[in-house]
Amino acid sequence: MANYYDILGVPRDASDKDIRQAYRKLARKHHPDLNKGSKEAERVFKGVNEAYEVLSDPEKRKKYDKYGQQWKYADRIEAQQAEGGGPSGWRYEQEDRDHGFDPLSDLFGSFGVGWNEARRHARRGSTTTRTRTRAEAEVDVTLEEALAGAKRHITLFADGRDRRIEVSIPRGVDTGSVVHLSLDKDQEVFLTVTVLPHARFTRKGDDLFVDVDVPFEDAILGGEAELQTLTGKVVLKVPAGTPSGQRIRLASLGMPKLGSPDQRGDLYAVVRPSLHADLTDEQRELITKFKRLRSSRR
Repeated sequence: MANYYDILGVPRDASDKDIRQAYRKLARKHHPDLNKGSKEAERVFKGVNEAYEVLSDPEKRKKYDKYGQQWKYADRIEAQQAEGGGPSGWRYEQEDRDHGFDPLSDLFGSFGVGWNEARRHARRGSTTTRTRTRAEAEVDVTLEEALAGAKRHITLFADGRDRRIEVSIPRGVDTGSVVHLSLDKDQEVFLTVTVLPHARFTRKGDDLFVDVDVPFEDAILGGEAELQTLTGKVVLKVPAGTPSGQRIRLASLGMPKLGSPDQRGDLYAVVRPSLHADLTDEQRELITKFKRLRSSRR
């Protein structure tokens, strides 16, 4: 897979601001809503989100800089190294190869992640005495899928054959949420969820935040702005004298609460007054007059 820095088009010493700006530019360019039916745009958009999710987090970025694509296993690698596992830290994976054991090589193939931990659990469970097999996997979902819930198809290897099943991702999941699936008395699966960053909305718990551009005259005199939420359009009322950065709360338009999907957080519209670039001569004259009046009051 391409280097995350290359995906965002920034150098390795890029600042947080540079990474954020590069992400926003690329996310807008390749967003599926603006590229209907384009598989390439969808692929690029997913890669951009994945790169930003890692590089925007100082701890994840530190691990990525040190271990590259194996950054998710940094803690395990270092623990193995501390136990004398050699430079790679993947002793158990080598043991699996030495024993010719790889029954879960296709485990959760649709997620495209290396399932070393799942293979370990499976090998431990494949003894004469049957024990409950525990498999672990990771799954990415969009913010829209976290809002509405989602379905995923996964493939497991069990009893000498592939077993393809459909799993449900509940509404309200957040990054770090774990979905537990008890398939039968012998097998259980734990899916760790990552919610991909969104091009427009920022999530904090069950609340959402979105910047809303409004004409500067509406911010001064009051007005209305159309806002596209995750579930539809609403009309936002902007009070007169609204300063830049002012948050307007829209109750119950945030994310569902995990386990209580009928309850939702709030959506906060952050007002960003903007100046028209194509002003007419008359408009410029009025603004000039306004400026003179302001100066005369000082």
